[in-house]
Amino acid sequence: MTATTPAAWDASRLPAPWRRPLLALLLAWGALATVFFRDLADMAGQWWNSSTYNHVLLVPAILAWLVAQRWPELRKLTPCGCWSALLPFTGGALLWMLGDFSGFSLARQLGLVVMMQAAVPALLGSRVAAGLLFPIAYMLFLVPFGDELIPTLQLVTARLAMTLLSVAGGPAALDGVFITTPAGYFEVAEACSGVKFLIAMVAYGALVANVCFRSWKRRTAFLLLSLAVPVLANGVRAWGTIWLAGIFGMKFAAGFDHVFYGWVFFAIVMAVTMAAGWRFFDRAVDDRFIDAQALMRSPLLERFALWRLPMPAALFGMAAILALMLAWDAAAGRVEASLPPRIVLPDVPGWHRIDLAPQVPWRPLHGGADQRLFGRYADAQGHVVDVSYALYSAQVEGREAGGFGQGAQPLGSAWAWEGAGPAFADARADLIQAPGPVHRLAVTRYRVGDLVTGSNARLKLAAMRDRLLLLAEPTSVLILSSEDDVTGASIRAYEQALGNVPAWMDRIGQER
Repeated sequence: MTATTPAAWDASRLPAPWRRPLLALLLAWGALATVFFRDLADMAGQWWNSSTYNHVLLVPAILAWLVAQRWPELRKLTPCGCWSALLPFTGGALLWMLGDFSGFSLARQLGLVVMMQAAVPALLGSRVAAGLLFPIAYMLFLVPFGDELIPTLQLVTARLAMTLLSVAGGPAALDGVFITTPAGYFEVAEACSGVKFLIAMVAYGALVANVCFRSWKRRTAFLLLSLAVPVLANGVRAWGTIWLAGIFGMKFAAGFDHVFYGWVFFAIVMAVTMAAGWRFFDRAVDDRFIDAQALMRSPLLERFALWRLPMPAALFGMAAILALMLAWDAAAGRVEASLPPRIVLPDVPGWHRIDLAPQVPWRPLHGGADQRLFGRYADAQGHVVDVSYALYSAQVEGREAGGFGQGAQPLGSAWAWEGAGPAFADARADLIQAPGPVHRLAVTRYRVGDLVTGSNARLKLAAMRDRLLLLAEPTSVLILSSEDDVTGASIRAYEQALGNVPAWMDRIGQER
């Protein structure tokens, strides 16, 4: 109990060898928070404003509690700097810079947290860092991540709900993330994917696994349980909503879903998960979380301890690394490709422009693009293709061609991802669906330098490479789409008329 008493945290009662290193760590973290205030503010904004990440508001307090648990043993150690920790610090700075190069906020935020983590062994040493290994690793939960799982979780939830509907009996049809029953037409929307509870449950499961278990097998089993239970529970939630709608009507089911199937339902699921693991807890209440003597005797930690670094040198090394990365980033930030003042959709042999008249409004999102074009083409055989083109002078924050929610299925629109479409060369094909149902095939290509791809990951890597080498390359995006033509016959006919699609993209942007 002494670890959590106020006296244990009285600065005047800190062991003398700890005072200057802890002050240096606070100064280093303060400097990082000041230099990267924008990223820290963005993270905090997501913690506060997004229900997916509200649980992260508890993480700083959890970190303080984890350190307090270990303090009685930690105070027996003598902090000393370790130069090898400058390597992960450099990795964090490089990750932040590459994230800034590509406009990838998750990489920037992760890079910031890695730098904060690496500052601990750099200023306090390898033995102290080993004693704080779990709290340092738990800092990763400060990074808001998981939105990228939404489309996959939507599909998993829809299929689980269909499985339960088939077991319960009654007619139902699944089409992507849309389920049709006699009670109505249901969509497993982004908000129903269960991502926010999955992320919170993983953070909770990791904490419980460390605090309540000693065996790595039991820890792993509980973590796997924490991953599986929220996914399965969300499928039950979707099924329950549809089942209630069949008995009491859509209005009642929607109200019940908001009142009960929110955090009340998942609080019960969390309690059941905890109860399932309770009888397997193998850490006694009075167990030490670390053993200072064992840390001092460790041969591996002794090798790291030989690479000592004076505190002023450690601070100077981190400052020098940051200065180099920020100077490089500033130089890359001034590199932008020159673009034509105006671009137009050209004529296509055998095709003519027609008025836009979709069954459900659809327009891709190209946030931050310098130039945008959108039009509809038709040929004599009755093929109709929508064409969306965007041109970017650079890929930076707020101007990412492949950013989250960008492209053929803007986040929050009436359209939901249904599945992968037929294969197209150097492209990504997506089947999307709107209530009706209305189906649409969208084929996306990115063009940067000599690269033509449908992969968002490859696009980001190319953007990082170009910024790293201070190369000015424009990025263009072409999305060809056809409504109610999931085989892609219309798009293939249009591409055949274009000839060389990448060269056609270049001609629009006058890039070559």
